[in-house]
Amino acid sequence: MSQIFFDELGVAPPEFQLNVGPGSHAQQIAAVLQRLEPIAVGADLVLVAGDVNSTLGSAFAAASVGAPVGHIESGLRSFDWSMPEERNRVLVDRLSALLFIHSEEARANLLAEGLPRESIHFVGNTMIDTLVALRPAIERATTVRDQGLERREYLLVTLHRPALVDDDGLLGAAIRRLSDLAEHMPVVFPVHPRTRERIAYLQRKLASPRIRFLPPLGYIGFMNLLMNARAVLTDSGGIQEETTFLGIPCFTLRKNTERPVTETSGTNTVLGLMPDRIAEIPNRIESIENRDKGIPELWDGRAAERIVAVLRQRETWDYLSQKTLGREGPAEAAAG
Repeated sequence: MSQIFFDELGVAPPEFQLNVGPGSHAQQIAAVLQRLEPIAVGADLVLVAGDVNSTLGSAFAAASVGAPVGHIESGLRSFDWSMPEERNRVLVDRLSALLFIHSEEARANLLAEGLPRESIHFVGNTMIDTLVALRPAIERATTVRDQGLERREYLLVTLHRPALVDDDGLLGAAIRRLSDLAEHMPVVFPVHPRTRERIAYLQRKLASPRIRFLPPLGYIGFMNLLMNARAVLTDSGGIQEETTFLGIPCFTLRKNTERPVTETSGTNTVLGLMPDRIAEIPNRIESIENRDKGIPELWDGRAAERIVAVLRQRETWDYLSQKTLGREGPAEAAAG
């Protein structure tokens, strides 16, 4: 699916393509480490984002050749070590000299772990940068109309995490509850590639679920569905943030969230890993729509600009040189 994002987001083709395919967590991390390590030699800084296996593999590769690491979306914590993403993000933060955070709670998490205060930079949410930049294209998209849907009348669903999808009991219960809910409002479910096989297996055992399953969508088409939904059910971290920015009720089918700001300031409700609670969604939507909520601080579409501003400061490169045994950053970057 990666080519879709290069095409839709207007990102230039990479100079190096690692071509790391499917595999276990260990296999993917090892492959990224092996293939990126020679590229990282001599790098003034390696910027990594998020908490996926390529994030950790890239940070390890940089650290192995003495290149400083900057972590975008640093400090998120679910405090659930059963999640691969939690293990990844904690390790990457430990390897990073620059920690770019999107909320004050992330700062508190990092300081509690003993990471240096001077390494932390509150810049905002780069995921919202993408949404703000592409919002005109998202609003022009015709996905909702093409699917014969009406604005603000359907539930959008995304589910992909192993804790749910790999458990036939939990996934089956979720499909049954969604099928019941579909009697009251349309349920639209773009199916993640890792979920497709499990859904196909369960459909043979369930009686004609009324859910509208869709193939995977590109960013713009999916965001057109999200922007016009009445509510969203998800186990995705990013969607919790996007719905908060857009003011759309979100229900998270997980035990916890590493983005509690979406609950305290936004529209997110964590249901727990309890599919029976899907039945509560219709009665909860209106109360979420009517409660006080807002957009978290610095979620304004300019996070990337703030990251660049940090990297243009001579103080940043002085700090990095101390963290990397005297290496100096590029003079042009320090001069701004």
